[in-house]
Order: sequence, then structure tokens, then C-alpha cells
Amino acid sequence: MKKILFAALAATLALPAAGFAQGLKIGTVDMNRAFKEYTKTKDAEAKINDAKNAAKKEYDDRADAYKKALDEVNKLNQQLDAPALSADAKTQKAKERDEKIANIKNMEREINEFRQTRERQLQEQALRMREGIVKEITDVVNERVKANSLDIVFDRSGMSLNGVPLLMYARDNWDFTNDVIATLNKPGRATTSERSTTTTGTSASPAGSPKKP
Repeated sequence: MKKILFAALAATLALPAAGFAQGLKIGTVDMNRAFKEYTKTKDAEAKINDAKNAAKKEYDDRADAYKKALDEVNKLNQQLDAPALSADAKTQKAKERDEKIANIKNMEREINEFRQTRERQLQEQALRMREGIVKEITDVVNERVKANSLDIVFDRSGMSLNGVPLLMYARDNWDFTNDVIATLNKPGRATTSERSTTTTGTSASPAGSPKKP
């Protein structure tokens, strides 16, 4: 009897939840795939790679100059060890060597500062580009949510801290990733920020014009 009552109670409690879930309009989107297949992502990656290559070339040029300066110091040390070198010549070459050593220390400091600064700049540039792209994708997703009156949208590419997919299963017809990618890559598409700028500029114009009598 207790088992029957417990089963009946469980069924009663489950009914509202089941009914609530059935009334929801649910969608899924693969944000990771949308990010990778958005053409602007590839353009951003190309810009970052160009910036990395330019920074590497500048670093290599500085490293080559540093190596040449070291070679010059080593040559001066060899000349200073020559027995036939006069005292005056030794003094002159020692002074020249010390100046080059001081210059090398400055070069070391500049190279380290350059490397740290460029690494930070590249990281910040990549982060800004990523944030901008994610914002655009999110805007398109939100437009789809409003157009279809969706109640919940899950990112099917999301992973838990344990490395397990957050969304274990969802119906294929709930997924609208293809539509998001197609919208993002549509030629001549204006982003949300561009539309906002256009709207602001259009609405600001009548306000500044003189009223007709």
C-alpha cells in the first residue's frame, strides 16, 4: 500500500514539471562551430598571424644586432690579449669594449621589454577580436530567439568542469547552428553595432533640423 501511495505521489509531482517542459520552446546552437565557420574569424586569425610574423621579424632583427655586438666584444677581447699591442692601444680598445658591453646590456633590456610588450599586445588584440566575434554571434542567436519566441537555448558545444558535455542529448530539429552561420556569412550583412550607428544617425538628423513654422 505504501509503495502504491508513493508511486502515485511521485507521478503527481512529476506531472507539473513534465507539462511545463512540454510547453517550452527549446533551441540549441553550437557556438564553437559557429565561431570557427564565421568568415570574420578566419580574417581575424590572418590578422593575428600577420602581427605575429611582423613581431617575430622585428625580434629576429634585434637578436641579430645583439649577436653582432657580442661578436665585436669578443674580437676586442682577443685584440687586447695580443702581446704586441701597445699600452695606449690597449687603453683605447678596453674603453671601446666597455662601451660596447654597456650597449649590449641596454640591448638585452630592450629586447626583453620588446618581447613582453609584443606578447601582451598580441594577446589583447586576439582577445578583443574574439570578444567582438562572440558578441556578433550572440546577437544573431538572440535575433533568432526573438523571431521564434524560444524560451531556452543551449550551447551544445559547452563542456562541464569534468570534461563532460553539458548537453547530453537534444533533438536535431532543435538545432539552428546552420541558420546562424548562414546569417553571419551573408554578404553585406550589417552587424548590430552598425545598425545601431545608422539608426542613431538617422534619428539624430531631424532633431537637429529647424522646425517648420
